[in-house]
Amino acid sequence: MELSQETISAIWEQAIELAGKVVPSLIYALLFYIVGKFLINKLIRGFRRLLEKRDDNPSLNEFLIGLVKALLYVSLGVGIANILGVPVTSFVAILGAAGLAIGLALQGSLSNFAGGVLILLFKPFKVGDVITAQGHTGSVVRIDILYTHMTTFDKKEIIIPNGALANSDVVNMSTQPVRRADFSVGVAYSSDLKKVREIVLEVFKNDERVHQDPAPVVFLNGFGDSSLDLIIRVWTDAETLWPVYFDGMEAIKEAFEKNDISIPFPQREVRALTD
Repeated sequence: MELSQETISAIWEQAIELAGKVVPSLIYALLFYIVGKFLINKLIRGFRRLLEKRDDNPSLNEFLIGLVKALLYVSLGVGIANILGVPVTSFVAILGAAGLAIGLALQGSLSNFAGGVLILLFKPFKVGDVITAQGHTGSVVRIDILYTHMTTFDKKEIIIPNGALANSDVVNMSTQPVRRADFSVGVAYSSDLKKVREIVLEVFKNDERVHQDPAPVVFLNGFGDSSLDLIIRVWTDAETLWPVYFDGMEAIKEAFEKNDISIPFPQREVRALTD
C-alpha cells in the first residue's frame, strides 16, 4: 500500500510539530539534570564538611549524607518529570504507593532503621562502651544503622537489632569514671562484728586502688540461716573495678583465716524420731 503525497506531507508536518514540542522539553530536562546534579554534588560536599566539623561520627554522617542525597535526587526527578509533562501528582502518588508497599514488607528492618537513627543521634552509648542490654554484657565494637555489634568478655560476638535496643533498658557501665564494688560476705554468729568490720576496712585501707572518699563501709545486711550476712561497699576507678573485686575477695578470706574469723557453710540438722 502506497501512501499519497498528501498523507506523507501530513505525517511530516505532525512529526515536525511534535519534535518542536518534545525536543525543547528534552533539552530543558537534560540541562536541568546537568545543573541539578552539579548543585547536588556541591551541596553534598558542603554538608559532609559541615558534619565532619560538627561531630566525627562516621556511621551517623554517612546515613545523613545518604538521606539528604536521596531526597535531593528525588526532587530532581520530580522536576525533570514536570518539565517532560508527566503529571507530578501521579508521579508523587506512585512514589507514595511504592513507599507504602516497601514499608509494609520491611516493618522489622524499618524498626531497626529507626532505632539506629535514634541511637546515632542521641548516643546512649558509643563504640568502646561496656553495656548490658537484651541479657548480654559486653563492649560495643560497631554501631550500624540496623544492628549494634558487641563483644562479650569471653570473646563472643553479639549482634543486637537496633529496634530492640532503642526500646529497652540499656545499662552503660562506661559513662562514670568512678564505680562502686559491692561484696557479700557471711561470718559465723559467734563472730565479733566490731572486729570483723575493722579487719575488712584494714584490707581496703591497704589497697591503693580503693578510694578513701567516700570511705569503704561494712554493714550487717541480714541474719542468714547459717551466718551473719555482711555487705561491703568500696569505691574505685571504673577500669579497676573488677581487679579490686576479685583481689578484695581473696584478701578478705586470707584476713579472716589469719584472725580466726569463721566463714560458715550451710548446715542442716536432721533428727530421727523412733518409736
